[in-house]
Amino acid sequence: MLNDNICASLYKVFPILEDKLTVAPVTDHEISQLSVQLERELPVIYEAIFFKIDRCLRHQTVPRFWRHFNQSPVSGKSADTNRHFFRFQQAVRELYDEFGQYWLQLKRLEKLRRGVVLPVDVAKRPSDLSEFFRMFRCGLLAQLPVDFNELVYEFYGIAFKVFALTHADSEESGMEVGETAFQCGACGSESVNCQCQSLASAFTSTNRQLAAMGLLDKIAGFTLTTLIQERIDAKIGETKENFSVSHLEALERWLNTVVLQWLTRIYNRGSLTIAPGNVKIEEAIGNFQTKLSFYLYENYANAIIEQFFGIIIDFPMSQAAIDDLKLCLEKIDLKSYLIKTVKGTLESKLLHPGVDTPDILTGYVAAIKTLRHLDPTGVLLQTITEPVKEYLRSRPDTVRCVVTGLTEEGCSDLSEELAKSEHIKAKENINEKLELTDWENWNPDPVNADAVLSKEARLGRPSDIISMVVDIYGSKELFVNEYRNLLAERLLSQLDSNPEKEIRNLELLKLRFGETMLHSCEVMLKDISDSKRINSHILSAESGFPSERPFDISALIVSSQFWPTFKKETMDLPPAIKEVFDQYTKSFEAYKGSRTLHWTPLNGKVTIELELDGKTTEMQVTPAQATIAIHFSEQREWELEKLGQQMNMPPSVLRKRLVFWQSQGLIRETRENLFILNDRQSESNAAELHNAPAPDVCEDEEAESAMESASDQREEELQVFWSYIEAMLTNLDSLPLDRIHQMLKMFASQVDFSQEELKNILQRKVREHKLVYAGGVYQLPKA
Repeated sequence: MLNDNICASLYKVFPILEDKLTVAPVTDHEISQLSVQLERELPVIYEAIFFKIDRCLRHQTVPRFWRHFNQSPVSGKSADTNRHFFRFQQAVRELYDEFGQYWLQLKRLEKLRRGVVLPVDVAKRPSDLSEFFRMFRCGLLAQLPVDFNELVYEFYGIAFKVFALTHADSEESGMEVGETAFQCGACGSESVNCQCQSLASAFTSTNRQLAAMGLLDKIAGFTLTTLIQERIDAKIGETKENFSVSHLEALERWLNTVVLQWLTRIYNRGSLTIAPGNVKIEEAIGNFQTKLSFYLYENYANAIIEQFFGIIIDFPMSQAAIDDLKLCLEKIDLKSYLIKTVKGTLESKLLHPGVDTPDILTGYVAAIKTLRHLDPTGVLLQTITEPVKEYLRSRPDTVRCVVTGLTEEGCSDLSEELAKSEHIKAKENINEKLELTDWENWNPDPVNADAVLSKEARLGRPSDIISMVVDIYGSKELFVNEYRNLLAERLLSQLDSNPEKEIRNLELLKLRFGETMLHSCEVMLKDISDSKRINSHILSAESGFPSERPFDISALIVSSQFWPTFKKETMDLPPAIKEVFDQYTKSFEAYKGSRTLHWTPLNGKVTIELELDGKTTEMQVTPAQATIAIHFSEQREWELEKLGQQMNMPPSVLRKRLVFWQSQGLIRETRENLFILNDRQSESNAAELHNAPAPDVCEDEEAESAMESASDQREEELQVFWSYIEAMLTNLDSLPLDRIHQMLKMFASQVDFSQEELKNILQRKVREHKLVYAGGVYQLPKA
């Protein structure tokens, strides 16, 4: 048992033994004297002190601290928010004061046991202070309220706002005008009562105290990360829909100044200067910088990727955003997310029936430009745009739209790209020469290139936009044939115009596709000038062509082997007109010797005069419409079938052509398939006919092409292989598609056709019941 004097001295040195925290001053001599007196009882007293500390922590200190936060902070005015801020500071300060009392007693215990070896099962490992820190943190965090993180978030949120607005650029700081008085943008108080200084001072002291107690990371670590990430997201959100300016440098500067300086103040006891050798703080700030930089790059890149369709449409105005994304992708791997997101965006925005083919092509060309700038290797471009190419292949008017875009100014960017052909050709030639001399600057494809591109695609990767657009079908011949069709239609519809524009387009296309492929188009343009010369000769007095004729005639004489195939439609001309055509043919034969003419009576333009109720109206119509008008002028009433026999035209086709005159009010259908001439023209009908549309404005059915489409011509060419296919299947019973394609390539190596084209032919034969498709193989139907 200890005597009263020793007990009094013990309680004075360690008031915790009486469940008290207030420490009275003692001298080192008193502690040394007490150590001698308690040498035998020291292990028991040592354990009693730690027991009392643990008990006092759990039943007094910790509950007293959490009582400050019994009520959650209420959102409202700034003054209320700042009140909660100071309440948090007050709670930490009181906790720190009690922590100091524990700490002082532990330091006295350290002196008391100096020189005394405690039993292994009694001594605290690795030290008394480490054991106390563990007890202190466990006791405090074991009673953590559910909403405490919200309180901490509010505290650090206010502090960050104060720091950001008082240490940021001048345009972000300063005062904001409130409803009745000037308000501080940081603390929200009126300017005369600004609390920024007191908030900053309280914040610094609170963090210093939390760090001293070893609670800074435990209490604020998660909240700091969440808060800063939210501020980064908000900062990135300010850049949205502003593609013309680079934001990455400004975001990095903001992160490295405002955010990291704020964190440095938190971990470095309020100072921005880290003392040399303070490795722990340098590592903490370095870890924060690395983690937050990656977060910034990832989320900024994601924000750009989410707006990628708008960036594509605005390119090259949005080039700054692409440059930023390129830098982000160098630091963090988001290519898989980029590919998935942009693919999905293009499919939802472009690849559906509601979007016209020219608009899809415009988006495709814009995507090529954008992705080529983002990734010059072409791997991303080939991967992302593959669904667009597949969809465009399925549209029947894609080739026509591409050719129109190439040859018509203002239709799309393709015409501008075609105008660059000469420059690109020269550049390609230079690149070919530099292939061997510039080998030091060569870079391999990305590691995922093999998974994305086939060997052939990598070797022959399209180098420019037009090559990629043509690569949609993988066949230059198809585009050249479609251009030939389009050129034929233009020449037929603009007989009186000078073909200088078409000659310019042809010269540009020759740079792109070569002269051999476009030789037929040169002949077509030559036929225009030759036709004018032949017409002038035949219509002159020396040719023998009758000078007195019922109407003027001008013929476009084409070289049939070089022009596209005309549609196989028939029509018999009225005798009077056919007689003039025959006279023209005889004059041509006399002029050209062994050559003759084969007329296509459905093609061309006819200028006619209609006289109704004394009013004469001049109209320009098609030959079929003119022939119908002539027949109704000779006979007022026609049955559809008889008129079709008279004109040698199928009734279904003839009905479509009758619609034009019905819309003009010239004829009407009194009963099914019976049409009569309107002899009692009302004033409105007469006016309607008098104000008829311009000559080329006819019904859609009349405005259709006189030529077979390139795909129709191509299918006719490939039909010659049907006999080979029949023979194969007769001998081998059944074959899959790829095997049929391989065998045909051996028999007809001079004709290039794809497996997809062959599949279309075989599927048509299946629909015609000439083939059976089952189990992935084709076979002839059983007899």
